[in-house]
Amino acid sequence: MRLWTIHPKHFDAKGLVALWREGLLAQKVLQGRTQGYRHHPQLHRFQATREPTAALASYLAVVYEESVRRGYHFDRGKIGRNFFCGQITETKGQLLYEWEHLKAKLAVRDAVRYRASCSVRVPEHHPLFRLIEGKVREWERRPKRDEDSGSRMPAVKINTFQSVAMTVRKSEAARKNRA
Repeated sequence: MRLWTIHPKHFDAKGLVALWREGLLAQKVLQGRTQGYRHHPQLHRFQATREPTAALASYLAVVYEESVRRGYHFDRGKIGRNFFCGQITETKGQLLYEWEHLKAKLAVRDAVRYRASCSVRVPEHHPLFRLIEGKVREWERRPKRDEDSGSRMPAVKINTFQSVAMTVRKSEAARKNRA
């Protein structure tokens, strides 16, 4: 389960659908309608608010709005009826960590969206969150540091990411040569 700090507009189709499904699961957890996931670290931000289920409903409403903008047919009736009036504080470090994580996924799943993401240094964040300076949150589950690269992304993902990026560059060069 991941409830991203990043605005849903940055996701590919597969990622947006997964975000919607994971958000609905998180809503059930916060409503006490499931046995598992009650202590999942991705829920900490919502549980720390005065109204966790309302905060999650507000989060899901933005995901729903993005789905409508794209012509998808998510069921708005699945979102809780109470909405959160405030914002949840999140760090810029958390946003940037998630951005690198999402870009690695995009490199594998959606070359066009990946290329567009490469020009974005700091992505737009979900409007439920208010950004402050700071590092990646302690609750974030990160892989152990790869000693060779200094990266916190697993070496396999970095290699896949680099391989896909190289393939994208080669196909763009070939397209230019044909023109």
